[in-house]
Amino acid sequence: MVTTALELPGHDIVSNVGIVRGIVVRSRSIVGSVFAGLQTLVGGNITIYTEMCEQARKDAFKIMITHAQSHGANAVIGMRYDATEVMNGVTEVLCYGTAVVVRPK
Repeated sequence: MVTTALELPGHDIVSNVGIVRGIVVRSRSIVGSVFAGLQTLVGGNITIYTEMCEQARKDAFKIMITHAQSHGANAVIGMRYDATEVMNGVTEVLCYGTAVVVRPK
């Protein structure tokens, strides 16, 4: 269970395991940049970048979940995403939160 809230309705937090994270660093390919450049001429959603960003977020999320499970957690609260451009064309996507052990009330 993962939530951006600081609690899970219907559950008690039994223990706080600590901060967990998933980090992915992605770069644009030359081919992708060319197709994205063509899409900017038409305007609208640049789907090749949308798909790349969505995949990076999914991958970071999965890594965070694995990190939480490896520490014995069964939930993550306060989950957030962050992104930073490491260098031109290279972006880090970070997914983080607090791993906790919860039980139903």
